[in-house]
Amino acid sequence: MERYNFKLIEEKWQKHWEDNKTFSSKINKAKKKFYCLEMFPYPSGKIHMGHVRNYTIGDVLARYKSLQGFNVLHPMGWDSFGMPAENAAKQNNLDPKIWTENNIENMKTQLKKLGLSIDWDREISTCSEDYYKHQQNFFLELLEKKLVYRKENYVNWDPVDETVLANEQVIDGKGWRSGAPVERKKLNQWFFNISKFSQDLLDGLDQLEKWPNKVKVMQKNWIGKSFGCEIEFKIEGNLPIDNIKCFTTRPDTLFGFSFLALSTDHEISKFYKDDPEFKKFREECSKTGTTEEAIAVGDKIGFKTSLLAINPLDPNQKVPVYFANFVLMDYGFGAVFGCPAHDQRDFDFAKKYDLEIKTVVKPNDADDAFKVMDEAYSGSGIIINSKFLNGLKVPDQSVIETINLLEQKKIGKKKINFRLKDWGISRQRYWGCPIPVAYDSNGNVYPIPKSMLPIKLPSDIDLKVKGNPLDGQDDWKKIVINGKTLSRETDTLDTFVCSSWYYLRFCSPTNSEYGFTKNEIDYWMPVDQYIGGIEHAILHLLYSRFFMRALSHENESFQIKEPFDGLFTQGMVCHETYKDPDGNWISPEEIETINGIKYLKKDNTKKIKVGPSESMSKSKKNTIDPENIITNYGADAARLFILSDSPPHKDVQWSEDGINSSFKFIQKLWSLNLKVLEKIKNNKLNDQDEELTKETNKFIKKVTENLENFSYNKIIANMHEIYSFWNKQIENSYSKETIIENFEKILLSFMPVIPHFSNECLKLINSKNFQWPIYSDKLVQEEVGNIVIQVNGKKRGLIQSEKGTTEDEILEKISKDEKLSKYLYQQKIKRKIYIKGKLINIIV
Repeated sequence: MERYNFKLIEEKWQKHWEDNKTFSSKINKAKKKFYCLEMFPYPSGKIHMGHVRNYTIGDVLARYKSLQGFNVLHPMGWDSFGMPAENAAKQNNLDPKIWTENNIENMKTQLKKLGLSIDWDREISTCSEDYYKHQQNFFLELLEKKLVYRKENYVNWDPVDETVLANEQVIDGKGWRSGAPVERKKLNQWFFNISKFSQDLLDGLDQLEKWPNKVKVMQKNWIGKSFGCEIEFKIEGNLPIDNIKCFTTRPDTLFGFSFLALSTDHEISKFYKDDPEFKKFREECSKTGTTEEAIAVGDKIGFKTSLLAINPLDPNQKVPVYFANFVLMDYGFGAVFGCPAHDQRDFDFAKKYDLEIKTVVKPNDADDAFKVMDEAYSGSGIIINSKFLNGLKVPDQSVIETINLLEQKKIGKKKINFRLKDWGISRQRYWGCPIPVAYDSNGNVYPIPKSMLPIKLPSDIDLKVKGNPLDGQDDWKKIVINGKTLSRETDTLDTFVCSSWYYLRFCSPTNSEYGFTKNEIDYWMPVDQYIGGIEHAILHLLYSRFFMRALSHENESFQIKEPFDGLFTQGMVCHETYKDPDGNWISPEEIETINGIKYLKKDNTKKIKVGPSESMSKSKKNTIDPENIITNYGADAARLFILSDSPPHKDVQWSEDGINSSFKFIQKLWSLNLKVLEKIKNNKLNDQDEELTKETNKFIKKVTENLENFSYNKIIANMHEIYSFWNKQIENSYSKETIIENFEKILLSFMPVIPHFSNECLKLINSKNFQWPIYSDKLVQEEVGNIVIQVNGKKRGLIQSEKGTTEDEILEKISKDEKLSKYLYQQKIKRKIYIKGKLINIIV
């Protein structure tokens, strides 16, 4: 039979969609709207299988909604500022703008080959002046609302990229891009006041019913609402200090108090500023980042002061006061009390400095002699060794009752604290959105007038200088505002600012006056379905939620707080990892298989070590080039495979067998299509039976339900089932009308998954229908089914029964069944429970 020439057909339909702009979304309020949005890609130059999976999942949904009659917005843009482009430009001696735009063009060409229903008329790029002009305008609006401010603060400093990192960009104490250990550095920085919305961001999660619970839990933990107490510790010593205030969530462990720890920026540090040992200690502290993760894994070090802190619940207990590298000024009051037995950080510090470790909480099943030995105990239990607190349940009773006691004594008060800190948005690099402010010679801030936006980046500059390349651009820095000569800000904005509002710009990509148009926002927002990886759970999603609140703050015309109504987090694409005998990562292209064993292609005497299957990454070289797959197997086969192996929310394992199987299946479908066309030509007058129509309707029902539930892998199984059925049933006698009517429905239901094949086959049967097929409830109901027979709740067998069979008819069938009737022989039936068409339970 004639083979399916996917190259010819896919190229034809890709050109057709582009020429006719089939998927261009226009505002038509008479139609239902559906806004489908996938992850915002960085233009690295090549798409990878993660892109293929993410965008295929989104495209299936967008096409399905379009066939259902929705007005679908399915846009694409590029998160195109950032350090990787700047570093690549340095290495290749290129302008980052040229490098980025070339990558965008390349990736756009690759994505088009997948047959995605993207509205390319709405394409945006964050490094375009048409985009960041509006971002600068938003910055100035937030500055007017006092939601953006500048202050000197310790920041996470990446010594390799030489830039500031947000806490969320520090992974295991290292920069998320460079992998270098992060240091602590004090700089004047710009911040978004995200902490102002801590409670609102927390409360809003309860309204996001279409978000996965795991993502909401991650955000709740990151926002980190904690209930605790402010405590004043009286101080003794040779300094003019009467007391030190701190915040704690565990005041009930005060009897386990053995030291008080301060930030090196605490006001008391001024008394030690000339102490050489303290200066040395402070420098050592700078090697620890500012994140909780960095502090947790770093060595705990301290500098002992001459002060003593008095336990407010036991005036006879006096403990040393230290400066410590694990205490930061932006938590509480820059001071914490140490209870080593019940906090691992405090435990490590106490061990290092030989401080008392007093157990004051025991597990519920332990006796009062329980003692912390090798590690801190932070679980629930009962208070011990704490005088009048003994016997209180931890934490249900102990925390509240201790706070009440401290309030009565007027040495403490109840307080709520949040882990979420303000978002530092200054970055010391060239390739980013310029911050629209300037300074006079005294450092006073002047917002740049909106009429002067956009503030553009200078061109033709030397990127290989140490530090921020903009610092040396004296001509660019100079700006005159209202006759006053000022110096521009040289820091640029964190790229997460760019990706915090791009979904708004997709609604109004051509509005030159403002970042969006109100009536378009009112129509399209919020995004009905956002699709992205779990790695976006905190960074991108939390920042986007904040940005919407910041725009709506004190703004009657904009009152949308949640950007994404529905959220789906897809799994990763995984592949085996390989290393050569020297331990170097090897890509699949560098390997050849001889007699089932993998060898290095350039030297097949060297055997390859096969490692575990992991998420595809450039660093481990276990990637597969999607363009090669599309060239060799076709976009439809790639789409089919990437959806078939596992549910979309789980990881998918890449295999050559899998893509081969998908390719062969499309060839089988093409052979079936040729059979169908032949049968249509024969034009039988009558149908042999209704089986073709019934099974087609059942198939449409299954696919519709699986699309609604994101069970896309089940759709592929459904496609295999209907192929097998039709391949046999088509040999029977059916009229031309019946074949066309049902085959059209099947092709339309295939379209979200394999659009090129479906469109080609629909054209061959002269179909101009592009509406999602509706199934008949009557035809999908089973006429014959199995009824479960139970006696006293135990399953005893099955009886096949027609639809609508009554309880009495079931009992009659049981009495005539030799195996089942024995369970009722000489038994008195007390009652019967009959679930129509499913089950009968006979109580004897």
